Amino acid sequence: MSRVHDIGGRFGTGAVNPDDNETFVKDWHKRALALNLACGSLGQWNIDASRHARECLSAADYTGFSYYEKWLGGLTDSLVAKGVLTVEELDAGRGDGESPLADRALKAENVAPVLAGGSPYIRDAETPKFAVGSRVRARRPARNLVVPAGHTRLPAYAAGAEGTVTLQHGSHVFPDSNAHGLGEAPEPLYAVRFAAQELWGADAHADDEVVLDMWQSYLEPA
Repeated sequence: MSRVHDIGGRFGTGAVNPDDNETFVKDWHKRALALNLACGSLGQWNIDASRHARECLSAADYTGFSYYEKWLGGLTDSLVAKGVLTVEELDAGRGDGESPLADRALKAENVAPVLAGGSPYIRDAETPKFAVGSRVRARRPARNLVVPAGHTRLPAYAAGAEGTVTLQHGSHVFPDSNAHGLGEAPEPLYAVRFAAQELWGADAHADDEVVLDMWQSYLEPA
């Protein structure tokens, strides 16, 4: 199944402009980021679930929305799905009374400490199956094997490609499970180097490489 958001590595989507490095093109972009941070502190979802919410936008919305419009669209859907807000409250532009989550509101003075503290996703798990230098193949097809049509961090352009493990990151929360409330299910995570020609054929430059972080279940021995 083709996922509308999985456009990395595709041809025909236009060139990347390396000079387009402005963080906030419009003032409301700052507010969109702030809303996502504040609502994330309510503890109703995790980062993988928030990514999946953006991926679940309709094809028309996903392709038509700008970057921060996608963030707001996914956030709005998550707030309604979790019962934090109702559609009626959104339409009215105000809440109906005080939220039971009000005491979890992220105060301005706590933003910097929260961001500085981060949210480490490294966990204890099984012994890594692959060593540095191992030749591996990315699983095909690039889909979630836990939840049909669910979230995955395995990009479609790498499916079936062979590469070399260059680093073991330790074990981390598995997004394919965590995005759907099925537990963290941590797995070993690896940095895998792929030759560009392995990914895109002879038209790619012979000296170019791409390094992807891949969970263990995304990989098999080559």
